[in-house]
Amino acid sequence: MTTLERTDTELSRLLMQRRVEEFFYFEADLLDAWRLDEWLALFTDDATYVVPSTDDPSADPADSLVLIDDDRERLHWRVERLKSRHAHREYPWSRTRRFISNVRVVSASEDEVVVRASFIVYRFRAGHADQFIGRYRYRLEPAGDSFRIRARRAELDQERLSPNGAVSMIL
Repeated sequence: MTTLERTDTELSRLLMQRRVEEFFYFEADLLDAWRLDEWLALFTDDATYVVPSTDDPSADPADSLVLIDDDRERLHWRVERLKSRHAHREYPWSRTRRFISNVRVVSASEDEVVVRASFIVYRFRAGHADQFIGRYRYRLEPAGDSFRIRARRAELDQERLSPNGAVSMIL
């Protein structure tokens, strides 16, 4: 491989890294602003959203208990509930602030980009400030200058949900 080829490869890798980071920041902005319909539109029709239990963050929903195991349809109904008064723990909505870091593109092809990132989500509600810390795992589908989400997994580092209570908002 020539120096020029290595430079092109490195430039492509850096551009992909930057595109993924921008996508994550955009997604975080949508969630913090409770623009849930726009957030839902980021998902492919066959998408999944998983939040494993805190005692086994590597759990597979096929054979383990998880906190959330949504396909695209269940995710739609989760968003509808969160926007209504029926989500008592989130009415009125919590204020949230998301911090995304340590974004790593694990692999990239024309069809799929696999990414890991660390997160902190602060939730402010009823005089309390809760924090949720963990790692995201994504499978993204390239879509023009952006991406669509095929799989989104939020693995919490906490060993238990208390004192935070339930996971009532989107992590």
